[in-house]
Amino acid sequence: MATVKITTPLTQDKVKQLRSGDSCLISGVIYTARDAAHKRLCELVAAGKELPLDVKDSIIYFVGPTPAKPGQTIGSAGPTTSYRMDAYSPTLIKLGLTGMIGKGKRGAEVVDAMKEHGAVYFGAIGGCGALLSKCIKKSELVAYEDLGAEAIRRLEVEDFPVIVIIDSQGNNLYQSGRANYLAEKEKISENNA
Repeated sequence: MATVKITTPLTQDKVKQLRSGDSCLISGVIYTARDAAHKRLCELVAAGKELPLDVKDSIIYFVGPTPAKPGQTIGSAGPTTSYRMDAYSPTLIKLGLTGMIGKGKRGAEVVDAMKEHGAVYFGAIGGCGALLSKCIKKSELVAYEDLGAEAIRRLEVEDFPVIVIIDSQGNNLYQSGRANYLAEKEKISENNA
C-alpha cells in the first residue's frame, strides 16, 4: 500500500479520499491541544466568542510536548489518549475541524460527527515522541500559555507519520484490524487441525 502525502489545509476533498488503514505523511500546519485547551475552546463556542485559531480544514494533534532542549524546536511530542477530547471534539468538528491526531479509541458521538461533517481521526504511535518531534520544524504559542505543555501551539511539520484510524465514512481500523486478525487466526487454526 502506498503512503499518502497530505499537505495542509486538510480540505473536504482530501478528507474524502482517505481510507481507514492508509499510512500518511502530513506536511504543513497543525495545532496542538489537549483536554484543558479543548474545554476552553468549547466554552468560547458556547459563549459565541471567537476562537484563538481557525479550526476549519485544520488538524489538531492531541499532545502536550515536553520542553525543548537547547537547539531543539520542541521536546518529545508523543500523542495523548484521545478519549479525553471526546466531550469536545464534536463541537469543533461541527465548526469545520477535519483532522485529529492521537492514540486510542473514540466514542460513538465523535464518529457520528466525523461522518456527518467530514473528518478523519489519525493515529500516531505512542512511545515515539522523541522521533515524532524530529518532524516538527517550527513551534509557536497560540493561546493559553498558563496551561504550560497543554497550551495551544501552531506547529509546522514535515512528513509527520500517521495512520488513518477512522475515516469520514466511519470505517474504524481498530474494529476491522481486530476482525481481520481473528479471521486469520481462525483460518490458521483450521489449517493446523
